[in-house]
Amino acid sequence: MTLPQIGLFEMRRLEMLSNTIFGVAMTLLAYDLPKASSFKQAPDWHDLMRIYAQPVIALMISFIVAGMFWFSHHRRLAVAPEGGRGVVFLNLFFLLSIIILPVTNGLYGAYRLDGVLAVLYGFHLTIIAVLNAVLWVLALRGRSDPHLMATALFPVFVFVLGTTMALIAPRIAQFVWCLAFLAPLAGWIAARRAGSGDMN
Repeated sequence: MTLPQIGLFEMRRLEMLSNTIFGVAMTLLAYDLPKASSFKQAPDWHDLMRIYAQPVIALMISFIVAGMFWFSHHRRLAVAPEGGRGVVFLNLFFLLSIIILPVTNGLYGAYRLDGVLAVLYGFHLTIIAVLNAVLWVLALRGRSDPHLMATALFPVFVFVLGTTMALIAPRIAQFVWCLAFLAPLAGWIAARRAGSGDMN
């Protein structure tokens, strides 16, 4: 082992832990869905919409967000297979933010149109996105990759915008947050612009 490698950790060792954490967190998102016992008799369509609409919308947003960051996390581990102690601990904080997602998702699902809880949920999504973006910045140090950088940074701007919107109009914030799913498109556009700039 050469001297520069001392203190480096193999980031792939986080892969099994992260798979477990994401899998459990994404499964627990469904824990707070209303049970059949919530109905005293067979529900009609109106009852189903009244009871399940808000929790299912929150579940879908959180599940897709978690899936998006799971994909980003594993892609990052492949791009930067080694990291220092600080990067490892920052990854653990990122995984902690994923563990807490079922809690804020449950609150948001039950009171989706409440301004305070919408802001809390949006703030949590923003923290996840910021941690992910910082880890990408560290992983790409010394490298120029507009596609990966834009893909990592785009959700941060979207979640900040959505959380700000939640202060004013919680009903609209959920649609703004969904724009984060366009991160791959943002990365593609950034790569195209960088490519055209190099040609010029």
